[in-house]
Amino acid sequence: MNTPTWFDNPAITVELLPSLGETIAMTAWSTAIAILIGLPLGIWLFVTTKHSLAPNAVLHQVLSTIVNIGRSIPFIVLIIALIPFTRFVVGTALGWQAAVVALTISAIPFYARLVEISLHEVAGGKVEAAQMMGASRGQIIRQVLVPEALPGLISGATVTAVALVNYTAMAGAVGGGGLGDLAISYGYNRYQADVMLACVVLLVAFVGLIQLIGDRLARLVDHR
Repeated sequence: MNTPTWFDNPAITVELLPSLGETIAMTAWSTAIAILIGLPLGIWLFVTTKHSLAPNAVLHQVLSTIVNIGRSIPFIVLIIALIPFTRFVVGTALGWQAAVVALTISAIPFYARLVEISLHEVAGGKVEAAQMMGASRGQIIRQVLVPEALPGLISGATVTAVALVNYTAMAGAVGGGGLGDLAISYGYNRYQADVMLACVVLLVAFVGLIQLIGDRLARLVDHR
């Protein structure tokens, strides 16, 4: 019996686009939630550093340690360790919705650290000028730090999204759905090279699109 290839292969003609949709959904949801939580966490890391708006060595060390631990755990280990928690949150450990839980938890500390780095690149003179005009801490964060760091924040979000695309492929190894799952199930386990190639091409194109959009947005908001 001949192995189906390309246009007569159901794995490509039927399952490829739905798998791409799952990869896009996983990336979009986990990136959005990571930004929503990672942004304030990164700001908190920045403002508690020495000579910042609210220096607090103990709190900064605690937050920094949590972020470092979160960034150091390999994703494939994290997604397996979180299976009980994932079942509690979404009711199952399989599928793209379940993968979003681990993807988000891995991305939050990653993006938070990028936020902190971006905020450190804001010129200190602008913060001092706002302080001299009587701006509150919240006003300085909202009206000076975040707007000035916005190109870096967008670039950080782009880097995070690209990393998450890579993680979605790894999630496929444990039934996370998406192109990674399709590539492993058919391209690797069933030796269908055409499926593997199609998945790789789509992943590369998706990453390129994310990078293109992120770079253009960063340049659009950069008025320096």
